[in-house]
Amino acid sequence: MQVSAQRPPPPSSSSNPPPSASQNQPSVPLQRQPSFSSFPSSRSPSSVSLRNDRKAKSPVPPLLREQLLREDVDSEYESQASSQHSVADSPHKSSSRLRSQYPSDAIEKHVEYILVASFDIDRGSIMEHQYPAAISGDETMLAELMLPDQAHMRNQDWTIFFLHKDTTAEEEEREERRERRRKRRRRKEGLDDDDTTAGDELEGADDAEEDDYDTESEDEPDPDGPPLVYVLNLVNTKLDTTVKRGSIVKAMAICTRHSFLHIYKPLLLLALEEYFRAPVVETLASLYHALNAMDLSLLPKLSLLENFVLSASDAKDMFIEKFEQMVRQRKRLDAERDSMEESSDSLTRRKKTYALPRDTHEFESKINYNGIPVPVKIPTALSAETVGDFSLIKLIQTFSTPHAQQPQPFALHPHLTTNGAYTHPIIVLVNALLTQKRIIFLGHNRPSGEVAEAVLAACALASGGILRGFVRHAFPYTDLTKVDDLLKVPGFIAGVTNPAFSYKPEWWDLLCDLPTGRMKISNRIEAAAPTEGSLFFQQQGININGAGGSTAAENKSGIDSTGDHAFMDSLLLAIANRHGENAIRAKWRSWVLKFTRIAAAFEETVYGASALYIGTHDYDAGAYGVSGHGYVWPDEGSRMRELAVNVHRIEGWRTTRSYYSCVQDLARSWSKRPVRGLDFAHQHDKLRTLKLTHDASAAIYLAFARCIEEAGGSTVTTDNDSESLTLANDPERKPGPQLQYDTILQLLCVMPDSNAGLFYLSLGLFHPRLDVRLAVVKLLERIMDHPAGRLLWGNLGRFAKLAFFRVKREEGQQPR
Repeated sequence: MQVSAQRPPPPSSSSNPPPSASQNQPSVPLQRQPSFSSFPSSRSPSSVSLRNDRKAKSPVPPLLREQLLREDVDSEYESQASSQHSVADSPHKSSSRLRSQYPSDAIEKHVEYILVASFDIDRGSIMEHQYPAAISGDETMLAELMLPDQAHMRNQDWTIFFLHKDTTAEEEEREERRERRRKRRRRKEGLDDDDTTAGDELEGADDAEEDDYDTESEDEPDPDGPPLVYVLNLVNTKLDTTVKRGSIVKAMAICTRHSFLHIYKPLLLLALEEYFRAPVVETLASLYHALNAMDLSLLPKLSLLENFVLSASDAKDMFIEKFEQMVRQRKRLDAERDSMEESSDSLTRRKKTYALPRDTHEFESKINYNGIPVPVKIPTALSAETVGDFSLIKLIQTFSTPHAQQPQPFALHPHLTTNGAYTHPIIVLVNALLTQKRIIFLGHNRPSGEVAEAVLAACALASGGILRGFVRHAFPYTDLTKVDDLLKVPGFIAGVTNPAFSYKPEWWDLLCDLPTGRMKISNRIEAAAPTEGSLFFQQQGININGAGGSTAAENKSGIDSTGDHAFMDSLLLAIANRHGENAIRAKWRSWVLKFTRIAAAFEETVYGASALYIGTHDYDAGAYGVSGHGYVWPDEGSRMRELAVNVHRIEGWRTTRSYYSCVQDLARSWSKRPVRGLDFAHQHDKLRTLKLTHDASAAIYLAFARCIEEAGGSTVTTDNDSESLTLANDPERKPGPQLQYDTILQLLCVMPDSNAGLFYLSLGLFHPRLDVRLAVVKLLERIMDHPAGRLLWGNLGRFAKLAFFRVKREEGQQPR
């Protein structure tokens, strides 16, 4: 159902606070919109083109901003906190200005809209206020989403739902700014002499937009379409004997583009209480301005590789240097700005102080609301398909405990029951998500916030921070009035509280009952069609019946041909040992990554090529003296057996939107990858799982060392130099400190602490060949000088460190 939108009037300059930061918006049109609403930007076309407003928002004069962009910001940062994290100067450091994830002068606001709805005994759910403007013509639909079923039975309830944003006005403004930037470049190059007069008029605006344009130019559009707007909603019920039903039910919601919308919960609690006392639009305006005044400009923008390394590490000071650089830049800006101001109160102005985060995984800020400073923590590295605050541990335990106490068989389906009728329920859920089945989480007599949390956790479970396509088709909470729109969405993930859904098996493929902890496969589910992959292995004489077949139907322990039972046992053991949420998410990330690599090997085996391997030719060219790519098995028989038992799950995934999104993501990341001629994961897996000869292991260690040295511009001599294309002579990637920094990051991505860290790499210190040992020492020295690598080196065992210093002595050098 499409909802008609009303364009808001231009906001007045007195009522608009400086816009807060948010993520840049993609421009690719959305092909499918499963959510129930779309609405225009809160900024009208007339307001977005006001250059005077935009210039006033910049904290630094235009000429100074341009000057600072050209200057080195490596001024001394005096702080006791920074001294605790001091390290040797890293080779990657340069004079380039570090960007912020949420610049203070960005177009997007933290919060787009604030809504208030209430329940009227005569009119039902009604929308009371929408600030700063109306976002949709169908107010009843939004009010019904904000007031879930049985909301009056609970004092408080939380809900989450998603809307699609109309970004037309913002895209038009971006295009105008890009055009002005192109004209400015042409003027500097002397190619546009006829437009000098107009160019002079736009000079000031171009200077003010310098940072914004740079920020936008490096962000790629979302291939799925315009970004989702996440709505966090709080419902409160107040007892009042003066009204008909004896209670007043009101809901307040915020609409934001930040997926970490859970940080706004304390503010919603305070604001809704205030609204009960003063039900006027000024209460919404006060909250709106307070939320958008939140300063996140000191949160550095990390690269894709840096995000991966940070997410996989538990070190609290990972990339602390980037936060220090952001503070140095801000201090430099403050000092230059103060020096240009000649006001009488400049001498008495209070000097600003900036603190480093105690844990770089989270950025600490505060929101001042009604005189109350509310602390908030923003995640530094955002993983794909991670929305809100949920618990994978809670989801796993909900369905694992009943299964462990009294297993119940599932109806067999090749895509879902990959280990037979007694497949673990969590594996059934993940298989259903990967193969794009219709999934409903039912929470009868449970708060709607509980089912919404289960939906969001399920999306993150199947994504693993790698795959996409789940959240955009998720409905954390819905009801019977919107079932017609729900059924139009293929592969939806929905949360409901009405038990009527359980009596309609034609509406869903998998029903997850939260109160009982049981799952049920619908008897109306579409059967899996024969595929070329299953025929391929049948012709090879390899048994695939263990994967969802009848041979495992009567065995409660199942046939663990896929290894899923062993994985779930290790997962539950980690939960019992209180390893924590981050450790469980890391395990699922490894599981999803392994699945995608096995799927790629499956495609190559069955179809001759795989869209999941972008650089097959480069990997097999032997540019660094080694070749090979993909997942590693100990022998060919193990490889064929594992591919065979996963045939139904893989074939079901290959026709889904998450598969095509994965292919697109791999194609985009391939062009940005520092090293393309060497599959780090494949070579590291060889060291980890195979019994290699001395020459084979030496080739891998030397390839790693050569790759890192060539990235830095060093010349490496080898016994048999390859004539194939290597990183050093690739014209698209110039060797230097930054390329070496990124190359080490790419190497560290395949050896996080959860995957033994640098242990298997350090085994090269014991290699019988002296040249290999010296090469590994040089490689470890490069890693030690790296901001992220030094922390992995610190986690390396003492035995390996002693071997490192022993080899250094063999070389005749002094120990570090």
